[in-house]
Amino acid sequence: MGTAVRVSDKLVRDAKLISAVDNRSVTGQIEHWARIGKCAEENPDLTYSLIKEILIGLEELEQGKYTEYTFD
Repeated sequence: MGTAVRVSDKLVRDAKLISAVDNRSVTGQIEHWARIGKCAEENPDLTYSLIKEILIGLEELEQGKYTEYTFD
């Protein structure tokens, strides 16, 4: 369920620019930034790259794109 939220015109302009590069909607870009920011606040010691890799891994799990790791 979506909720209307007011954001600044500057944020929308920035999101339009980056969303075009990343092939996301403006809303999708702002949601992406919010997820990254939330993770960064909850895990201040993690780098942006690591946060992004974790989010990619979680999405892969949700889509069933994983293989079980076996210990030798």
